[in-house]
Amino acid sequence: MTSELIFIEARVAITLGFLVYASWSDYKTREVSNRVWAIYAPVAVTLMLAELLIYDPSKLLLFGASAGIIVAIAFLLFYTGGFGGADSKALMCIAFALPFAPSLYTPLVNSVVSPTSQFIYPLTIFSNGVLFAAASAVYMLIRNIIWHKKNGKEMFSGTLQKESIGKKILVLITGYKVTVAKLKEKWHVFPMEDLDAETDLNRKLVVVPHDEGRDKIVERLSNAADAGKIDGYVWATPGLPMLIFITLGLIVALLYGDLVWMIVRFLI
Repeated sequence: MTSELIFIEARVAITLGFLVYASWSDYKTREVSNRVWAIYAPVAVTLMLAELLIYDPSKLLLFGASAGIIVAIAFLLFYTGGFGGADSKALMCIAFALPFAPSLYTPLVNSVVSPTSQFIYPLTIFSNGVLFAAASAVYMLIRNIIWHKKNGKEMFSGTLQKESIGKKILVLITGYKVTVAKLKEKWHVFPMEDLDAETDLNRKLVVVPHDEGRDKIVERLSNAADAGKIDGYVWATPGLPMLIFITLGLIVALLYGDLVWMIVRFLI
């Protein structure tokens, strides 16, 4: 094994290690300590700079440009609400650790890497992650259709029928029906509907659930269900962290390359 390959192996291993831990932490507690990124980022930058200075100083500017583009994308996703804080920080750290496709990392990396991603590798990881997130949406939709056929209940009952088509579609691909009892038991499952605090009758969809106020919403739904004001099923989402999809995106990028580029090449 050459010294350069040792650097590449180290960057890949560190990235996988930090992302797996962060994904586990996010799934279990819905939080990732900033210490994770405070350790990961400087280690990634140090390894990347050392490798470039020793083996290919000509790529230093390209490294800066690649990392800069990804950092800008991460900030944009965060401030537009597309990414959470941990997701954005993870993408930035990946930009420091793996700015280019690790070409010496054979035979895992093959030719299925888009030309752009060869120089901005985190885009491959990101696009793979988005594809997995989209696949989960298909799963949710199929699950909801099966639930509807099996139970014969309405997808959107009561005042939920008045909600917009857009909201209903978002709920169908990101959530599913659960009993209020299960919603109370599973702290990591978030309600996707709420009730008017005054009347407990006006049901409304919540397409972007938050930790804040979860218990009060669940209490309102539970009281309304116990009083017979609503049926026992409500919309909820497990809220799988995007970090899990990003981690899967990295693993698949290393094993197979750019799935989106593969699909595009197949179609054309």
